[in-house]
Amino acid sequence: MEERYIATADLGTYKIALTVARITGANTEVIYYNEIPSEGIRYGSIFNPLKAAGKLRESVKLAEENLGIKIAQLVTSMPRGSVRQENAPASIPRSAPYSCILQEEVDSLKNITLDNYPLSDSGREEIYGAIAQSFSTDDVINANEEDIVGVPSEKLEGNFKIFVGAKRAVDNIYNMTNMLELGVARKYFLPEICGRAVLTEGEMENGVGLIEIGAGVTSISIFQNNILRYYSSIPFGGNSITSDIKMECNIKGSLAENIKRSFGACMPEKLPFLSEKTLMILNDEMGTSYKLPVKYLSEIVSCRMHEILQAVLFLVQESGYADKLRAGLVVTGGGANIINCTNYIKEESGYSVRVGYPHIKSFSITEDVENFGGTSSLSSVAMLMIAREDTHLNCAEPVDTTRKEAPARMVENTVPQPAAEKTVQTWPEAGAAMGEPVYEEPFVPESKPFVQESTPFVPESKPFHAEPNPAPKPEVKPKTTVNADHSPARPDEEEDRKKRNPTTAKPSWGAKIVDKVENLMDKTFIGKLYDEMR
Repeated sequence: MEERYIATADLGTYKIALTVARITGANTEVIYYNEIPSEGIRYGSIFNPLKAAGKLRESVKLAEENLGIKIAQLVTSMPRGSVRQENAPASIPRSAPYSCILQEEVDSLKNITLDNYPLSDSGREEIYGAIAQSFSTDDVINANEEDIVGVPSEKLEGNFKIFVGAKRAVDNIYNMTNMLELGVARKYFLPEICGRAVLTEGEMENGVGLIEIGAGVTSISIFQNNILRYYSSIPFGGNSITSDIKMECNIKGSLAENIKRSFGACMPEKLPFLSEKTLMILNDEMGTSYKLPVKYLSEIVSCRMHEILQAVLFLVQESGYADKLRAGLVVTGGGANIINCTNYIKEESGYSVRVGYPHIKSFSITEDVENFGGTSSLSSVAMLMIAREDTHLNCAEPVDTTRKEAPARMVENTVPQPAAEKTVQTWPEAGAAMGEPVYEEPFVPESKPFVQESTPFVPESKPFHAEPNPAPKPEVKPKTTVNADHSPARPDEEEDRKKRNPTTAKPSWGAKIVDKVENLMDKTFIGKLYDEMR
């Protein structure tokens, strides 16, 4: 069964979260999830594509090295800050009034609404999405999409919520990905998708408000009858709390963020154990220390949370659904992890409140994947849920690791000069100046055997003069020994004389040397050479 990959990028104010899932048939396996601090993003929108591209490049490269794949395109989301909603009614006549309405006609009505909706400033604004609120015919009023399909009518009317945002924020997404030579496979407006990823069907049907506390933006989405009825956001979030701690305690931002994540809490009067503790903050540069009571830290956090919550409750009242939220409020996002956050919202609003964790039961997750399924990963889960439904979408390809090219080796371009009157061998051309290093490709021998060109051996320029063979010695007849009176000696007398003077029987030293030289010349190369020349 063919595999395909889905890669999503959650571009947040505080973090960039990259998720990679491998889809095989109906199985979706999350094989990678990583969060790194973001740059160039403010209030959920990219304002500096160059800085944002640097962090995204780092995240993509890390994923490719760990997984052995090549990511070609990404699934991302539309900005969620500074988005306004408008009502957009639309209608189309039907040529066959007695036939039933088809799903294609409903989709056609949606496209007509998006194409023909007039923007106040089309050069700076863009439609992020449209949500159908209700449909009407001659006999049916305010029906949902499922109920209107199959109803005969002369015309089809629809009422839509149009969400409009800044065009520059969307263009910066393409500017960032173009710098990395990546494509944007899909971009989604996430409020409705996030609701389906974290809320239950009963909550969405009976009425619920979803509060997502991000780093730069806090949003409120209201659902009723399984339809997104209202969406709005405010430019306050977890970064505002971090900034308050940093300024109040006179510390750097990274330290303030760590303190908020570890000890940040609401409602200082309801901290029986933490309220008695004191944090000792050391200043390495000045060599001093600063004491921060946890109770005072909780008061700082509670003040900012009160401001954020009052703004959200104002939006709920403005939506007209304040008295229709039977399921209460669901809090998610990174800010939902603050201690006593849900209790504080419940006490201030009067609604039932719970922390919302995304639904990940439909995914299989590898063991080395961490933090996938937490409140801060809601956007990544939502994008993955909607993107996997597109069966033609594939964001990455595996890299062939079995075929590896041999690394280029550095050789010295030292071509030896052949000596005179010796074997001449053909050397490969170096292709560079003498003595400079040359990067040479791996040597592959040819199919033909190597034939070495050589010249016959020539001895040294000084001719070899060998001694001629000595002339044969004339046969010397043995001398006859005579006595003192010149009479021939007897044989026994000659033997006695040899015994008394043994040196007379040995050959001379010159004869010995000649014999050895002759034997040596017969056995050595010089002797053989002499025989050939003779």
